[in-house]
Amino acid sequence: MRPRSVRFVTSAAAPADFPPAEVPEIAIAGRSNVGTSSLINALCGRDVARTSRTPGRTRLLNWFHVEPARGAPLALVDLPGYGYAQVDRAMRASWRPLMESYLAGRPVLRAVVLLVDIRRGAEGEELDFAPWLLARGLTVIPVLTKADKLGKAQRAPEVAKLARVLGKGPGLERPILFSAHEGQGLDELWKAIGRAARSPAAAPPEPA
Repeated sequence: MRPRSVRFVTSAAAPADFPPAEVPEIAIAGRSNVGTSSLINALCGRDVARTSRTPGRTRLLNWFHVEPARGAPLALVDLPGYGYAQVDRAMRASWRPLMESYLAGRPVLRAVVLLVDIRRGAEGEELDFAPWLLARGLTVIPVLTKADKLGKAQRAPEVAKLARVLGKGPGLERPILFSAHEGQGLDELWKAIGRAARSPAAAPPEPA
């Protein structure tokens, strides 16, 4: 499932800027300092997403078109980071309608890769976000990033802990250990992305 080619498509600051919904999309979401860009670059095998030491730098939705070595094309969508205290609250609030418009209304969205820093574990935002996504029929792929920051004996217990706090349910994948530095988890994550990309579109939620 490794990519044969990857190209940047566009950035969007408003729903009107979203590109045509032509291929299955997999969104990448997480806190501003969780390593989203590093994960995307590792998945793509090249530097396509800009990394920054400044939390909150990514304020747009960014699309990357991926042609896998095998299988149909798909898009990775880099979402703005959330939940970082040094990012102005009003700025974070301004991102929310854009993200919700995309996550709740994008017909080709198949899954959200939900990143969690292995050193911090899931906190309030992640514990609220995962059920919100699942209720909309989306697959959630939890990924524990920066696995190399812990000793190997400490990693498996963090996987079990995240699986426990997220619970079980249709559409929720088992957490994946990931390290951009070591390359750990790349194949497993690509397999999960491939399964999600081949799945049917999510049914819209029932009206309240």
